[in-house]
Amino acid sequence: MKYSSVNSRIDHLKSLVSVLPNQPGIYQYFDNTGKIIYVGKAKDLKKRVSSYFSKNHDNRKTALLVRNIHDIKHMVVETEQDALLLENNLIKKYQPRYNIRLKDDKTYPWIVVKNEAFPRVFQTRNVVRDGSAYFGPYTSVFAVRTLLDLFRRIYKLRNCNLNLQSENVKAGKYKVCLEYHIGNCLGPCEGHQEERDYYKYIDEIKDILKGNISAVIKYLREIMIGYSNNYQFEEANQVKEKLDVLEKFQNRSTVVSATITDVDVYGIDVVEKSAFVNYLKVINGAIVQTYTTEIKKALDESPEELLEYAIVDIRQKIFSNAKELLVPFKTDISLDGVTFKVPMIGDKKKLMDLSIRNAKYFRLEKEKQFALSKPAQSTNRILETMKKDLQLKELPVQIECFDNSNLQGTNPVAACVVFKNGKPAKKEYRHFNIKTVDGPNDFASMEEIIYRRYKRQVEEEKQLPQLIIIDGGKGQLGAALNALEKLSLRGKIPIIGIAKKLEEIFFPGDSVPLYLDKNSETLKIIQQARDEAHRFGITFHRQKRSKNFIQSELDNIPGIGEKTVQHLLRKFKSLENLKKQTYDTVSAEIGDSRATKIFNHLNIKN
Repeated sequence: MKYSSVNSRIDHLKSLVSVLPNQPGIYQYFDNTGKIIYVGKAKDLKKRVSSYFSKNHDNRKTALLVRNIHDIKHMVVETEQDALLLENNLIKKYQPRYNIRLKDDKTYPWIVVKNEAFPRVFQTRNVVRDGSAYFGPYTSVFAVRTLLDLFRRIYKLRNCNLNLQSENVKAGKYKVCLEYHIGNCLGPCEGHQEERDYYKYIDEIKDILKGNISAVIKYLREIMIGYSNNYQFEEANQVKEKLDVLEKFQNRSTVVSATITDVDVYGIDVVEKSAFVNYLKVINGAIVQTYTTEIKKALDESPEELLEYAIVDIRQKIFSNAKELLVPFKTDISLDGVTFKVPMIGDKKKLMDLSIRNAKYFRLEKEKQFALSKPAQSTNRILETMKKDLQLKELPVQIECFDNSNLQGTNPVAACVVFKNGKPAKKEYRHFNIKTVDGPNDFASMEEIIYRRYKRQVEEEKQLPQLIIIDGGKGQLGAALNALEKLSLRGKIPIIGIAKKLEEIFFPGDSVPLYLDKNSETLKIIQQARDEAHRFGITFHRQKRSKNFIQSELDNIPGIGEKTVQHLLRKFKSLENLKKQTYDTVSAEIGDSRATKIFNHLNIKN
């Protein structure tokens, strides 16, 4: 439906909103072409939809969505849970532009117990709603193969695709194959195996896939004892072999707590444009399944909204019916017969922490894979982001960061670290001994090292950086600017200061600092450079203090000259190392006479 003016569009939308019921349901927004652009759920349809049109939206994407709405449709449902499920299914079907996007995981493998006579058990990547039982998805193909191999070793299942309906078997349509003759199949195709016996195996397999390994082990142990009591030792030994395999498999499961029975755990890690949700399935105190999915943000959704959507989707996907769910924070989601808990202490809190760590590891692994697969594009993207965030005129291909170190007011030194294309260029790091400043004066020290660094760069006609980072606030930044002023470089090299306490970014001549998002790539590069400069400076400072200490100690020994001290310093690095040496080792370096003087003065036993 098209409108001649903005006012007529708004009037039409207001009329639609005015008749919405105060009941749970889903609503759909359409653009001027009749295409669905957003699907949402609500406990109260009228209140929720009205909120879109009754206020100004700070979020640019939400404001853009509202401007593009030309029609609204809704559907009333019985419960909030129905609204959640319907919303999830409609988003998957229509993939509206302004909705959350779940990463498609068709590539993950499942294990299917086929809905057929004498069911087959095999791996698949396509879930077909044909009554078959699906278990998964598994993030590891190795785990799937391990389970299928386990079933082949314990149970004699068929792997052919014959239609083994009873009428076909009775009619003698099929003949046993090689699998029967080598003992991998019991020949149901010729009626050598009863269907009820085969289904006992299938029930055990389903229990194992659901995580109920203990129940299967208990059942098999009872059968083994029964065979043994009846002197059927061969049959008892066959069951024992199955038990051994199952117990070994169970021991590889991650046991978390014997007191936790059946529970689902959901951890989330939210970054700038997406979120990663990890799912852990715990049965009888052991983690039997783990799965992580990625969600793409569309309208800067809150962590609560992202988690709610993921829970509904994962429960549908995994076919989970757990009655207790552990989540990292309270949400408004409500599911029939399901209890939501935010664990604060104990084993459940440890499980929650584990799930959150898994979500973070999954994100970091994806970031690493992306960086490895597209290093040039990734680097250029980060530099472009920094250029935009810091309002630079050119890409900060070379960044230089400075830090002072004068612990306890002694041995003042400074460090300069260099980053090229967003990565440390360690061969170009430089140390500075402060020469013109007496006592601890960070501002004067900063001015000295900036002046010395760029005076030399200009004289040697070396390339100047596209960004200078000063570890410190307004004072250190002002001192650095004074140095650049003396060199006529002020305004020619972009320079910023970063204050540690609140990670404030200061610009020359601007009293209001910039606060970057804590997940911003720009801030991460700045922090990495700052931390690297601090580490490099502290290391040099400690080395210098150690060197001065050993020199001052040895200089006080009568008969030990400066050359001897320098030789010992080069050889043994520190006074502590020198004290650990034997008399013969030291005398071999400087002779018996001087070695004796040093050992006597330092009270070192020969």
